[in-house]
Amino acid sequence: MNILGADKITAKLKRIAYEIVEKNYDEQELYLLGIKQRGTVMANILAEHIRAISGIKVILNTVFIEKRNPLEEDIDLAKKVKELNEKVVILVDDVADTGRTLCYAIKPLLNYLPKKIQVAVLIDRMHKLFPIQADYVGVQLSTNLNEYVKVQFGEDPRVYFG
Repeated sequence: MNILGADKITAKLKRIAYEIVEKNYDEQELYLLGIKQRGTVMANILAEHIRAISGIKVILNTVFIEKRNPLEEDIDLAKKVKELNEKVVILVDDVADTGRTLCYAIKPLLNYLPKKIQVAVLIDRMHKLFPIQADYVGVQLSTNLNEYVKVQFGEDPRVYFG
């Protein structure tokens, strides 16, 4: 079942961008770290919206993580950064389910002392097993563990639920 189409996804991402700017209005720059694949796509879209509504510099990066088994491969950033100390870092992913992926995605940030780490997701399924809470959420869905949510970005963005 299609629960969000292109117009609604765009509206949700614009709203998230506005919230990010409102909560970080005094910052000169923000680091958006998209979790590989759809989180990276979402981070790029958010960066465009943030740049359009503010003068905040947005630096994009990707967190490479094996979502099904985070310990299978090294968790790392696509681009090495010299300094994240005292910087605002926002982890971005399409769907938050148990919180495991987001929790492990913090690992590369442990080498720094960020000013704050925030989390932005389009869909929050509210099945948290790990101590991660999203600061910016497009939609909260009450689902059971047997159902799935799939986000498709691209020419015809959609969010499917089943």
